[in-house]
Amino acid sequence: MIPAPRLRHRPYSLAREVLEREVIVEAYRSGGPGGQHRNVTDSAVRLRHPPSGVRVTASDSRSQARNKDIAFARLIERLRELNRVRKPRVPTRATRSSIERRIQEKKQHQQAKQRRGSIQHDL
Repeated sequence: MIPAPRLRHRPYSLAREVLEREVIVEAYRSGGPGGQHRNVTDSAVRLRHPPSGVRVTASDSRSQARNKDIAFARLIERLRELNRVRKPRVPTRATRSSIERRIQEKKQHQQAKQRRGSIQHDL
């Protein structure tokens, strides 16, 4: 029987209400093109989630509220990936016939290389 996989941590909550209490929200000025409005407003948003150590940013829009929504969606997606339980790896062995076949191919390759040897000229 295969044991059930275990998480290394408690699963992180994906509810936005819970995340809003857990994250640290930072607003900053985003760089790049966008004209005057982008250079004077703190529209970019960075979310830090201390329990998991995940940081996400969003500076797609000129609206801070829209960027905040985008950042929360990205954070939820990252946490969903961290919460995913991976199936344990099951070690396998090569079959006897595949081992024999591999050895036979190696012997054939060895013989082919030996036939490539230098030509001996009799003087």
